Amino acid sequence: MSDSGEFDWSTGTAEDQQALARGADADQLRHAARTYRWTLYPEEVLGWVMAQKCIDLASALSAFLNGEPERFNYMPKRDVPQSHRAAARVLDNICLRVNSGFYLVEPGHDLDDDRRLKRWLDYQQVDREEGRRGRWILDERIINGLYETQELPCSVQIQTEKRNVLLDVFSPVMELGVNREHLKYLPEEG
Repeated sequence: MSDSGEFDWSTGTAEDQQALARGADADQLRHAARTYRWTLYPEEVLGWVMAQKCIDLASALSAFLNGEPERFNYMPKRDVPQSHRAAARVLDNICLRVNSGFYLVEPGHDLDDDRRLKRWLDYQQVDREEGRRGRWILDERIINGLYETQELPCSVQIQTEKRNVLLDVFSPVMELGVNREHLKYLPEEG
């Protein structure tokens, strides 16, 4: 895939679009997740894109909101029109992946529409207070990761232990009975 911005997603068959998505790099897949038109082939194309490890949390939430979940949030699954069931299944999968922590926060990748997500979460809170449940409930603890900044060390020093090969080889003979490497896991005698 040369540049996802050059490809017209409104043309081609589901197979053409799948092939294009499968040849895309991580940035192109994130762009496709954020911009794909849900009226095309959401299950075949967007379903595959959203299952990729390179999709970050902000891109996943942007895709979720682009799918207009509010249309079906309070509608029983069996009442969703046949023409929209594929999109509803993709929304189901995105919500499950968000809540399971599949999508990670990627620094520098922001949500396309913060206000819309906030509105969704506000409605979710009102539903909770009134004893209602929508079909898709996003875990606020995971979503808050988009807005939290954490101080991380610039580098982590991994301590390595000097090994004595002769002691490892001869420790069973020297009445220790087991390899020295295994001894460090035994509880200390007091």
